[in-house]
Amino acid sequence: MPNPGEFVPELNDISAALFRATGNRSVPRATMSLVHLRAGQIVGNTYLTILNTGFLRKAGESEERITAVSSWQDAPYFSDAERAALALVEATLQPAPHGQERVSDELYAEVAKHYDEKALATLTIAIGQINFFIALAVIGKPQPVDSLADQQWD
Repeated sequence: MPNPGEFVPELNDISAALFRATGNRSVPRATMSLVHLRAGQIVGNTYLTILNTGFLRKAGESEERITAVSSWQDAPYFSDAERAALALVEATLQPAPHGQERVSDELYAEVAKHYDEKALATLTIAIGQINFFIALAVIGKPQPVDSLADQQWD
């Protein structure tokens, strides 16, 4: 698929607004990238996985932490707040067991223990942000890159 921004120029405004909304520093940037990396892994998308791995490397994250995102539940590299954020993105993106909510009251309470109201709203928007980009990534199939400055679209 060609760059959809060429046909729908408002896409650039939407993208910029989402980055502004999630860039208010209420949630650490590393946590945002961990959440976005996990989302890319869950949906099995190379573009999102490589892009967010690149962001984490550029931010100085260790290879152990980056590699362990896929198995974060038993990895010793994540804070309780990061674990809560990773659990939230998993609950949002994966089907719930039959008869259960995706985001239970217990999970919400756990996340709220680590993030104030602004941070929780920002984290929720960040999960929505990655969902927005998931559609572009899995339908459009941009080239895997580790920087948004690189050529992504044919």
